[in-house]
Amino acid sequence: MEFIRDTLAVFPDLLKAVPIVIQLALGAMALALVLGLLIALARISSLRLIRGVALIFVEIMRGTPLLVQLVYIYFVLPSIGISIDPVPAGILGLGLNYAAYLSEVFRSAILSVEQGQTEAALSLGYTPTKTLWKIVIPQSFVVSLAPIGNYFIAMVKDTALTSAIAVTEILKTANSLNSQTFQTTEIYTAAAVLYLLISLPLSRIVVLLERKVRSNA
Repeated sequence: MEFIRDTLAVFPDLLKAVPIVIQLALGAMALALVLGLLIALARISSLRLIRGVALIFVEIMRGTPLLVQLVYIYFVLPSIGISIDPVPAGILGLGLNYAAYLSEVFRSAILSVEQGQTEAALSLGYTPTKTLWKIVIPQSFVVSLAPIGNYFIAMVKDTALTSAIAVTEILKTANSLNSQTFQTTEIYTAAAVLYLLISLPLSRIVVLLERKVRSNA
């Protein structure tokens, strides 16, 4: 009982870090969605140079650890005159990393749209650009909805990595509390439970959205 009481006692302090987690996750996901779609379009471009640049970006982001990318943005970029505060640096690092993964989701979804629909739109006088934005991308977004939701849940948990660049999120707060009280088991158990309490509702929402999409398909 004492363990449970001590674990619950640290929750108020950890809860103060939740708004930072939400800010990081929402900001990074917004960046990842926009950039991921642009990269996906670049990957299917008819121009080899654009395809090549997009592929290099994706391979770098997927081939290096997210933690290293965050550290690079926060600690290395200032050496060339680019200083970014911790929270914006966390949003940028998470956004760039997840953009690489979402670009593959979007690219696969775009390619999954039947070519006949594109041909039909063009035959009706649609321009290629209008066909892309009015016909192809809306359908591909529906297909991408479930993977996007799963990546968002993963991103929420990956916000813990921003503690390495001085962002006062849940893990950073837990580390600070531990250094003061040395209640290691209780504090990190509470942190784990808090991440779980955030992730479980999001997982349920993703499942419901996926069912809704399938029922409307």
